[in-house]
Amino acid sequence: MITEEKLERLVHAFYARVREDAVIGPVFNDAIGDWPEHLEKLQAFWSSVMLTTGRYKGRPMPAHIKHADRIDRASFTRWLALWRETTEELLEPDDAAAMQDRAARIAESLQLGIAFHRGEDLLGRAA
Repeated sequence: MITEEKLERLVHAFYARVREDAVIGPVFNDAIGDWPEHLEKLQAFWSSVMLTTGRYKGRPMPAHIKHADRIDRASFTRWLALWRETTEELLEPDDAAAMQDRAARIAESLQLGIAFHRGEDLLGRAA
């Protein structure tokens, strides 16, 4: 069962990996000024998504569009790979699968929003 405690552990472990990652670490490290505050926001996000707590009050699309010039399909692929590794290590299989499924849908939505912002079609070509 997914709990607030498990989400906190997952978010902290995952973003520790992200910060060290050669592909996406530089993007995150340049974008995030206050990691403890951001980790709280991310835990609230996942709490809202997975536990329907309504704790998250942010807007993830504008935050990602702000960095669209540094985010591409490979960024999302790497993010999802690290997410899969971390969830499989820290959660029960069913919980890990649920988190991975939700993350994949969120990543797809963000990719589509960024592509739209860039004026690209769904294959990343200029429309």
